Amino acid sequence: MKLYRLTGIIITGIIAVAAWFYFQNEKETITSVSNADIQPDSAEIYVEPEMLYGYYVDSIDVVEGIVESNQNLSEILSEFKINMQTIHELANKSKDVFDVRKIRANKKYTVIMPKDTAQSALAFIYEPNPIEYIVYSFNDSVNINKVEREIEVVQKEISGVIENSLYISMTNQGASPALVDKLADVFGWQVDFWRIQKGDYYRVIYEEKQVDGELVGFNRVIAAELNHFGSDFHAVNFDQGDGEDYFDLEGNSLRKAFLRAPVEFSRITSRYTGRRFHPVQKRWKAHLGTDYAAPHGSPIRSTGDGIIIAATYSKYNGNYVKVKHNGTYTTQYLHMSKIKSGIRPGVRVRQGDVIGYIGSTGLATGPHVCYRFWKNGRQVDPMAQDLPPSEPIKEESLEAFNKTKDEYIRLLKAIKVNGQSEKNLVATAESENKKL
Repeated sequence: MKLYRLTGIIITGIIAVAAWFYFQNEKETITSVSNADIQPDSAEIYVEPEMLYGYYVDSIDVVEGIVESNQNLSEILSEFKINMQTIHELANKSKDVFDVRKIRANKKYTVIMPKDTAQSALAFIYEPNPIEYIVYSFNDSVNINKVEREIEVVQKEISGVIENSLYISMTNQGASPALVDKLADVFGWQVDFWRIQKGDYYRVIYEEKQVDGELVGFNRVIAAELNHFGSDFHAVNFDQGDGEDYFDLEGNSLRKAFLRAPVEFSRITSRYTGRRFHPVQKRWKAHLGTDYAAPHGSPIRSTGDGIIIAATYSKYNGNYVKVKHNGTYTTQYLHMSKIKSGIRPGVRVRQGDVIGYIGSTGLATGPHVCYRFWKNGRQVDPMAQDLPPSEPIKEESLEAFNKTKDEYIRLLKAIKVNGQSEKNLVATAESENKKL
């Protein structure tokens, strides 16, 4: 009896152990299957659909093009089944956003088409510049939006030894003409850029504007050093509460009350003189202005802060603008192709503001601006004037300026010029000076 009982206990134990192992295996299998069920399959991971101008790329066709010479909006859109009534509605609605009459040749456009080619375009996108684009959506009615791409301001540096001119040296390195012109403006009253010589060198820290890594414009010069005829000239950008300006190492403003020239990238074709043979009138007479030749349509800048006192046309002067700067100085700009919109008597302008465009209206033989300069009511030669500087660093701003200056100079000196040390640069400049 005891043997049977013992045998039963043993058999029961064996069954229990077997059952335990069985259920453990089942549990692992179930867990494994469950885990497999909740693990996402790599092919099923959600991917955000790609979009272009607010449309899902996989549901549209994209057509890109360039506006051709003399091509207008109706010509472009009619190719994509947009009727004239819709085009007319678009032109009227667009006036407050972007006037379609300003669509220009060689500018990029994009047309969004449905997959069903029998249908008309969904949208038309025009890019007037690298920063902005205009979206014309054709839904139940025309919707128009101007969009600005995000601009990134990037700090850069450039340096070099001049072989022939500052312009050639810098643009050969990829610098924009706007940067060269700004540098010329910054040092315009300290350096005669017509006398730049071989061996002069420069270091510049500046900012440029980028969109998606592509250059879209120059922003500002932060600090600069120019070695000219063996002498160092420095410029430090600093704002002491009334706008950015440029100062030397002692805190004196580099900016005079007037720019040296009213036109960028120009050349003097006729100077102020008491006797000149007039090319149109064919007689000798005084020329009480300075002529700057530049391509037709080039912007003309007010050389100083002031108020417009004339913006009109006359037989000899053509389209012209006159600016009163203060009780002492007045300037005048003649032969414009046109006066900039909004420039009229009573309007206040700042130094560098565009007031018109190069032309040859009035008594002129070619595109240029005749720049005239009055001091105390008498016309004088602007190139011969000892003009007043802008305000130097104020006492209360001196400490902050010195900290900024020291940091910028440290950064400038760290820039190598053609791989040369400061000592070698100075020696090279001195050698070139001795040849003169």
